[in-house]
Amino acid sequence: MPEGPSIVILKDLIKELHLGKPEVLEVNGNAKNFDKDRLLHEKIADFKSWGKHFLICFKDFTVRIHFMLFGTYLINERKKTRLTLGLVFKKDELNFYTCKVDLLEGNVKEHYNWENDIMADEWNSKSAIKKLKEIPEALVCDVLLDQQIFSGVGNIIKNEVLYRIRVHPLTKIKNLTPAKLKALVTEARNYSFDFLKWKKENTLSKHWEVYSQKECPRKHSIEKKELGKTHRQTYYCEKCQKLYHKT
Repeated sequence: MPEGPSIVILKDLIKELHLGKPEVLEVNGNAKNFDKDRLLHEKIADFKSWGKHFLICFKDFTVRIHFMLFGTYLINERKKTRLTLGLVFKKDELNFYTCKVDLLEGNVKEHYNWENDIMADEWNSKSAIKKLKEIPEALVCDVLLDQQIFSGVGNIIKNEVLYRIRVHPLTKIKNLTPAKLKALVTEARNYSFDFLKWKKENTLSKHWEVYSQKECPRKHSIEKKELGKTHRQTYYCEKCQKLYHKT
């Protein structure tokens, strides 16, 4: 599943094209939960990202693309996989595969709060801390995947952040010290921008310290279990990452 930084890369790639504010000349694909003809001859106002969502903004509505687990895209290329949505312009085309596509009416700002977006300039760390304190029984491995708190954080970032701050994934929010709670929020954003940098360099996996690893940098064995309410695969080091209890 693409994480927030990967969607930012897509947004930047498209904006680097000589698209300007292009008119949609052709719409293709098997997306069926809205009238694709509505996009015809409409001009794109902007491309945005919010967490794991890629947003194609028009004057009165927005097309939201969620890549789910296996979604992909191609710019000015096509492949044999069934097309979910394809947009053809005068000089370029955008093709999206194996993804979920929805149409949002009205201004996109009515649907999203960018203070939750870990990659956004509007990101609000104080708001994130406040929301975390409201769910004291939640596990840190779950809250990092909560898109209403850390929009854009996915499983890779979750695992790497918890190792970076040396916190066991089964620690409850209420048991974190104030310093560790702040570190959780701070490093979620810091690692996301590191992810972005390494992804652009095509070196992301070389920097993984626990994700898909057998040993941590200190040569301790890595545990691999499905943890928390999300049951997502979690990689962690029992020796490096402390399980905080109520004191």
